[in-house]
Amino acid sequence: MNKQAQEFLTELLAAPSPSGFEQPAAKLWRDYVKPYADELTGDVHGNSIAVLNPNADFKFMLAGHIDEIGLMITHIDDKGYIYTAQIGGMDPALLIGQRVRVMTQKGEVFGVIGRKAIHQMTPEERKKNVDMDNIWIDIGCDSKKATEKRVAIGDPMVVDVACRKLNGDKIVSRATDDKAGAFVVAEVMRLLSRRKLNLCVMGVATVQEEIGLRGAITSSYNVNPDAGIAVDVTFASDHPDTNPKKTGEVKLGKGPVLHRGPNINPVMEKELFKVAKAKKIAYQVTGDPRGTGTDANAMQLARGGAAAGLISIPNRYMHTPVEVISTKDLDNVIKLIVEYIAAHPAKRDYRP
Repeated sequence: MNKQAQEFLTELLAAPSPSGFEQPAAKLWRDYVKPYADELTGDVHGNSIAVLNPNADFKFMLAGHIDEIGLMITHIDDKGYIYTAQIGGMDPALLIGQRVRVMTQKGEVFGVIGRKAIHQMTPEERKKNVDMDNIWIDIGCDSKKATEKRVAIGDPMVVDVACRKLNGDKIVSRATDDKAGAFVVAEVMRLLSRRKLNLCVMGVATVQEEIGLRGAITSSYNVNPDAGIAVDVTFASDHPDTNPKKTGEVKLGKGPVLHRGPNINPVMEKELFKVAKAKKIAYQVTGDPRGTGTDANAMQLARGGAAAGLISIPNRYMHTPVEVISTKDLDNVIKLIVEYIAAHPAKRDYRP
């Protein structure tokens, strides 16, 4: 990964983009791919679409969702404290003591998540699960009126944590699910712009995946691809309290995860394995016996259907502020997709 790509990844992970409010991250994505795309468009839903070789008959779609989980203001009490609902899903216990960035029409507002101090809790209270009703946001205001001057009902927010480097090729950040996938799509488009292509490639940074694959549904209908690959994260099983019998054996740094199951076109599955072996790209495999909870699901079912594939990035601690991934895995996912598409014929019969 070159320096330009590293800087883009760090910026993208830092940009707030809760589902329905993806504009800051989406703009970064469009600015990055614009010099390399033959066409760059968007839609009313907020999806960003970069196109290479637009006149080719066969359309191949790449999708990585750029939205992340977050919170939304639902109530401000008389003392100025803010209560929230989740955008997407996370364990409320992980929110205690976190800092947040509230996205308002006037700019970002800093806040902290508070809860009753453990010293003041009864033994029964200490045993209770944390829920959204007994944690709140404090932005330092002393009244409802003062708070309403700075934020409004419906304003979204994200946990305020920076992307940091861990040991070796590991990085930690919020929202690698799935801005890491959107990053991969952007990098693939940049590298494919240097190749002679036999088909039209449409890279999409999709929106609102975390609340129901919504951006992939609309963009897949609009793009109407013949085939496509979704890039997302998947559960790593190389940390305590995981069960490989349920999730499969997936380790950071051991390569892209290729999936097998009804959401994966069997012809594409076979060809992806073939390219990975030919290019000596390490990979891992999991079985998915039903439709996946990814953009590959929406892509496969669009209009009359498309040949869909899914390539995943191993991810520890998903839907937490400390998701951990390997940049080595990112590089290998990018390489696999670039080599697959660069070698793709002008037409391929993906019928099983």
